[in-house]
Amino acid sequence: MAKRNEALYSRLRNSGIRKKTAGKLAEAVSSGGSRGQKAIGGAVNDLRGLITELEDRARGGPAKRKAAAKKAAATRKRKAAKRSQAAKKAAKTRARS
Repeated sequence: MAKRNEALYSRLRNSGIRKKTAGKLAEAVSSGGSRGQKAIGGAVNDLRGLITELEDRARGGPAKRKAAAKKAAATRKRKAAKRSQAAKKAAKTRARS
């Protein structure tokens, strides 16, 4: 078992990271090597994702859902206009005959 970086461990624990996770990250930093780098990279990616989600929620909800709702509304509006045009064309055709 590799020795862990105590300063990093303490900092991670103070920022709210769980003991087990903080210990593994601190050991990965101390051991170095490709395995350590992979572990650190994965943890960093997870934390970035979490931060992004928290920022998104702080701004009033997931942006992805908002974008999807806007797209759906635009699609409904476009389809309604298309149906309206088709109905007008049919009425015009019926009126001629």
